[in-house]
Amino acid sequence: MNINPTELYWREIKNAQPLSRADEVRLFKRARQGNEEARQQIIQANLRFVVSVARNYRDYGMSFGELISEGNVGLLEAVKRFDENRGFKFITYAVWWIRQAILKALAEQS
Repeated sequence: MNINPTELYWREIKNAQPLSRADEVRLFKRARQGNEEARQQIIQANLRFVVSVARNYRDYGMSFGELISEGNVGLLEAVKRFDENRGFKFITYAVWWIRQAILKALAEQS
């Protein structure tokens, strides 16, 4: 049975649950203090969203796996820059960075 890498990746992340606003704030505060586990929890909870954004760009010349990879780069940038004290849900902020990373990669490829 051959499973492509993207399918395998999806199987690994599909059960990740989104974070509540309270959990986001708590985890970001811990991450800002250097807690790598909190940072990883934030990332893991948002990987499914990266896949959903990447789906919108499938017909633009890059493989789905590459799109997801670039979206993950954007997610990492969003985690680094997000300010939980501003009152926004993280994903509202992160979507801009995810799309920007994908669009930049598409532009560089063409």
